[in-house]
Amino acid sequence: MVQEVRYPLSDDFKRIIAGENETVFRMVEDRFSVIIHARLSGLRIEAKGKSADISGALALLDQLKIAAKNGTFISPKYLARLLGEEKSPTKKSAKAFIPAEPIFRNKLGIPVVPKTISQAELVKVCEKNDIIFADGPAGTGKTFLAVAIAVASLENHEVERICLVRPAVEAGESLGYLPGDLKEKIAPYLRPIQDSLAELLPSEKLKKYQEEGQIEVAPLAYMRGRTLKHAFIILDEAQNTTIPQMQMFLTRLGEHSKAIITGDSSQIDLGPKQVSGLAHAIRLLSKVRGIAHISFPPTDVLRHPLVREIVKAYESGGKK
Repeated sequence: MVQEVRYPLSDDFKRIIAGENETVFRMVEDRFSVIIHARLSGLRIEAKGKSADISGALALLDQLKIAAKNGTFISPKYLARLLGEEKSPTKKSAKAFIPAEPIFRNKLGIPVVPKTISQAELVKVCEKNDIIFADGPAGTGKTFLAVAIAVASLENHEVERICLVRPAVEAGESLGYLPGDLKEKIAPYLRPIQDSLAELLPSEKLKKYQEEGQIEVAPLAYMRGRTLKHAFIILDEAQNTTIPQMQMFLTRLGEHSKAIITGDSSQIDLGPKQVSGLAHAIRLLSKVRGIAHISFPPTDVLRHPLVREIVKAYESGGKK
């Protein structure tokens, strides 16, 4: 077994990755039972006992270096989230986590990269599947990442347009009591998708795309009777679709099109006798080639730290 290896790393990247007072390096040491010597050029990684996993430490350092190069802020919190899914990531699993290149650079030039294992899996399955279900709690970055992948596809001329849809379940019969015309009535339900687009694209470019019909944000009901070719389609809040609505949406897919369906099965706003089309579709289509399903765990919540604890509490229902 290898007892010591040298890891090439510039002083600049060493400072970025190490964290304040080298806390990130200390976390790597604890996880993989190694000792990291950083005083000389590069790093010297030494095995610490029989449980040492130098290969795992090297693989993780590779990914931290890639993440830092892509503009990700490396912190103990980031590393803890990265390691949360796997007790002992192997070189193979670590390499699968973060792509070598950003998915997309937002309007400020900041690279958009996966921040959790589940997000990386979503990016990976999009390359080989045309329909992807992404199910998980609010705050795990499902919708934003899906929109980023779609925008990147449009910018790279892989598709001709993006269609972003949401069910307006909460409106129901009360829609007529909201002020304004139909467009103004449904605007609040489409706001989360509009916010993601506004974060990714400069306002003038977004306006141009929308005026030319290359980016369309619409309620699910507008999809009936349409066939979407050469398009990237995203259905958000899919847990609030009924089975017939989900079937209608899935059959809108035309030639050279791709769809990502995101939702949170724990937050269904349908009536008590209605079955969620999201859960039904995941069960029904689980073995169909070309369709993938990614499940985001509560540990992937990227919002305020308390949100993760709230999600866990509600999932457990107060049970100890």
